[in-house]
Amino acid sequence: MAQGNEGSMLGDPARWPLDPPEGRRRSHAARPARHEPGGGRRLSLALAAVLVPLVAATATGLVLLWPRRPPPAPGELGGPAQQADATVTATRQQPCSAAGAGGCTQVTVRLTSGPQRGLSVYLELAGDAGTPTLARGDRVVVGYSPASPAAGRYQFLGYQRHIPMLALAGLFAALLLSFGRLKGIRALAGLGVTLAAVLWFVLPAILGGANPILVVLVGCAAAALVAMYVTFGVRLRTTVALLGTLAGLAMVGALAWGFVAAARLSGLTGDAPPLRLGGAQLELRGLLLAGIVLGTLGVLTDVTATQASTVWQLRLANPDWGARSLRRAAARVGRDHIASTVHALVLAYAGASLPLLLFLNQAGRPPTRVLTGELVATEVARALVGGIGLIAAVPLTTLLAVAVASGAAPGGQESNNGSHDLREPA
Repeated sequence: MAQGNEGSMLGDPARWPLDPPEGRRRSHAARPARHEPGGGRRLSLALAAVLVPLVAATATGLVLLWPRRPPPAPGELGGPAQQADATVTATRQQPCSAAGAGGCTQVTVRLTSGPQRGLSVYLELAGDAGTPTLARGDRVVVGYSPASPAAGRYQFLGYQRHIPMLALAGLFAALLLSFGRLKGIRALAGLGVTLAAVLWFVLPAILGGANPILVVLVGCAAAALVAMYVTFGVRLRTTVALLGTLAGLAMVGALAWGFVAAARLSGLTGDAPPLRLGGAQLELRGLLLAGIVLGTLGVLTDVTATQASTVWQLRLANPDWGARSLRRAAARVGRDHIASTVHALVLAYAGASLPLLLFLNQAGRPPTRVLTGELVATEVARALVGGIGLIAAVPLTTLLAVAVASGAAPGGQESNNGSHDLREPA
């Protein structure tokens, strides 16, 4: 394909061969491949020179911030400390035990777990709006508070949701594996790594008193380092996507810190009770910053991995393209990806805050007051800061991927300057 035909090929995506036939692959490998300045082994060493210090810094952060016996949370935080599964056996209406209260529902349940398994106990549910209506056979979760009066010693905490959640998770895993096959298995393993980082490092370290923003930055970097290589393999394009992800995370952290300070957001959103360690309350502004960074990680890895893969496939399909043509084609894909992803990100945050938005709208507040109030401004900050990080990560990843892919051989062997083969195993 001649260089002068780049424009026409770019305008006809149907002529882009995403998986060239074997004969064409051999012909590409046989003829000398074009390479851009700075490609090949020197660029690979440069990538390693950037990545190794980041890995060392992440490992050092894990060692320094690793939770060491966090203080136990107060027993009343999040409901009674003693909880058990139970099954409803009977219900009946009766006067409430509290003076001046109206009618209540006495619910008899049989405990099905815990040290008192098999014991039948009574719950009292007020007839207020929003109180669930329990029926015989319902599987519920109850809490036990020894210090409470006898009538309120056992409390209804919620329904058992193990079976539907396991079924939904199983359906998700089955569809992912049937479509993604080996990559689906890798994706599940990467997801497990990320969840493990959150559950066994981020949350305990924050509860242990460590700085929330440092903990989340280190935890996200560690999760991205392991999960991306597990999911996409140890490849050049994975390293490119990883560097773009880490750069985006750093930018999101800096922007979030600056905006939260300038807007004087306190982190008091009303979504959760105050968190306390002993007698000291956790710094809520730090938790807000940490939540913004953590919420952006998944979308960042999505756009950077997709953009790096796009550059790789364009280079493989069009081995005669120079860096300029490759960059222009990848940039067009990146713009579409940014537009759709930012739209989805904003709608996701709006959907999570829908009850709050409905309440504020019903209260008759002007739109400007709603948007600049503490509760909504916090969600706006999450969406906009995350969007800025995405917008910055895509061109950065594209430029880096073009530089690396332009110096890699599109055929089945190493090029003359020692660069790596673009055709990686699926």
